[in-house]
Formats: sequence, C-alpha cells, structure tokens
Amino acid sequence: MIQVLIPSQLVSYTGGATKVAAAGATVDAVLDDLDRRFPGLRFRVVDEQDRVRKHMRVYVGQERVADLAAPVDEGQEVLIFGALSGG
Repeated sequence: MIQVLIPSQLVSYTGGATKVAAAGATVDAVLDDLDRRFPGLRFRVVDEQDRVRKHMRVYVGQERVADLAAPVDEGQEVLIFGALSGG
C-alpha cells in the first residue's frame, strides 16, 4: 500500500485522518482510489482539466509532481498539501 498524507484543509473528507493508505501505480490511480472511499477529495486536488490545482502541491517521495501519470511505487509516500500565500 501507499501512504498518503492529507493536509488539514482536506481532513473533513477523510473523517479526520491525516494519513491514509491507498492503492495505485500512478498519482491519478491513487487519487481515484482515495475518491472512491472519500468522495469529493479528488476534486479538491485536481481541476476539471485533470491538472493538479494551482494552489495544491503533490509530492511522491521527495519529488514534486504535476503530472497525474507520475508513477508511484508500492511503499512510497504521497504528500498532498495546499500552497500557502500571503499578502
């Protein structure tokens, strides 16, 4: 299984869990698996054009990915978080 770290702004979808297990060989498949169990979560990360939203960041291991086809190996960690901005 793949461990996915969930940001605080999305824990309402996961019942308060900040870390959940998922299955999938790509970021896209991992997000699909999460969305089956936690409906609506994927839409908060991915826009209507199947791109990671501008204010979201996805890392596989320590590498930032924007391509949903990026591979995820068994045992890897996926980190999702919202970008911070200020003014």
